[in-house]
Amino acid sequence: MAILNGTEIKVYSASATGTGTTNLVAFAQNGTLNIEHSPREITNKESAGYSEVLEGLRSWTIELDGAYCWASGTPAVSTSNGADVLVESEVLNARTKFAVAFGGSETAASKDVRYWGEAYITSWSVTSGTEDTSTYSISLQGTGTLTQVVTA
Repeated sequence: MAILNGTEIKVYSASATGTGTTNLVAFAQNGTLNIEHSPREITNKESAGYSEVLEGLRSWTIELDGAYCWASGTPAVSTSNGADVLVESEVLNARTKFAVAFGGSETAASKDVRYWGEAYITSWSVTSGTEDTSTYSISLQGTGTLTQVVTA
């Protein structure tokens, strides 16, 4: 059994299939993939006082935070893969869903697992403390199927 180094798990704005060209979300420090299943209630008078459920809806979200940067280099130029670029293109300008991948890099060891789907940005915040690193936090709500992709 291999224990994964958390640094190897990353969040990407992805290609339409979850493989191929991807864009790593810059300066991320923590990422969480949540998958939920909400069973439907079927308890009735013949349930002998016990709750009964059957399969129900599944949903997924991704939470991401990291060091905030809107410029890099000297002279400063906009980053092309920062969290604010996602917010600008997918919320401020369009309110559109986009492909996202959570998992290992395709350039790393073979058989890396990656989860791929389409999501909407549901919240984004920036925190800036005095003499502290500015950080961002972003929440994504999945829409439709979340697919597990194993790289070759």
